[in-house]
Amino acid sequence: MKHESVPELEPVPEHQSVPDLRGTLAVVTGASDGVGLGLAMRLARAGAELVLPVRNAVKGAAALDRIRASEPEARVSARDLDLASLASVESLAESLRAEGRPIHLLINNAGVMAPATRHTTADGFELQFGTNHLGHAALTGRLLPLLVAGRARVTTVTSSAARSGTFDWDDLQSEARYAPVRAYNRSKLANLLFATELNRRSTAGGWGIVSNAAHPGTTLTNLYASGPNLGRARPAPHERIMRRLAGWGVLVHSVDAGLQPILYAATSPEARGGRLYGPDGRGQFTGGPTELALYRSARDEETAARLWQVTEHLTGSEFTADLRDVRP
Repeated sequence: MKHESVPELEPVPEHQSVPDLRGTLAVVTGASDGVGLGLAMRLARAGAELVLPVRNAVKGAAALDRIRASEPEARVSARDLDLASLASVESLAESLRAEGRPIHLLINNAGVMAPATRHTTADGFELQFGTNHLGHAALTGRLLPLLVAGRARVTTVTSSAARSGTFDWDDLQSEARYAPVRAYNRSKLANLLFATELNRRSTAGGWGIVSNAAHPGTTLTNLYASGPNLGRARPAPHERIMRRLAGWGVLVHSVDAGLQPILYAATSPEARGGRLYGPDGRGQFTGGPTELALYRSARDEETAARLWQVTEHLTGSEFTADLRDVRP
């Protein structure tokens, strides 16, 4: 196995600021609430034009209203996207490619966490692996020509749960054995590996894309209710527990604090490709943004390359095929 050496970590400024993003086109998934909405509002404040792909049109419209109320001059639109459907991913990608505008910033943020019972996507994949990883990988792959044209920054949101992630290549879809947290950990490790492999391929191919990963720590959002409540007749305790911890100020921080590592990874000129960013507190639960050592589970380059190939096979797309006639 070819293991990537652990790079020297770069310090993050104590008070980060977002650069002027006027003239930048940014795509943020999962921006109808929570961390995604917070990121969208910060990007709009910095002058970026926003495309927000959302699954729920009503929540998407409400998000647009909030952004425009905060930033009256914001240029922002919502698009339909269900990451649990490859057809939906393809439809959005085709629409954006038809418009032909270079994308300068892509934040793969949306996700689902720990349904109590095994659910599947429209294409038959385990819901967490299919949504968190395959949907975002397919979207990124289909948008590669626009990302190359924009010399884009691609930040994929992972989780500290990736530390415990493993791959059973014979049961990636958890058909033989489903455990909610194990499947979530696997999907988040896949996010991290995809981010680092995209950066390696961009460097080798001269695409001009900078790809990194970030996680928000333990942040109080509806992720702790929407996923765990799937497949349950009674509400799961996750959200109640999280709210209690947040009230005590223990192990949980706010959305504004949680989005900081992602915002830094996505916008700072000092944030580098192939790196991981997250909170600097104990256990990476809370704290200010910092560069983290790449988790041991994500250092094997052969595993990352294999995941890329498996992902292309499962999504039915050779991601780099559309780059053959594209020049950065």
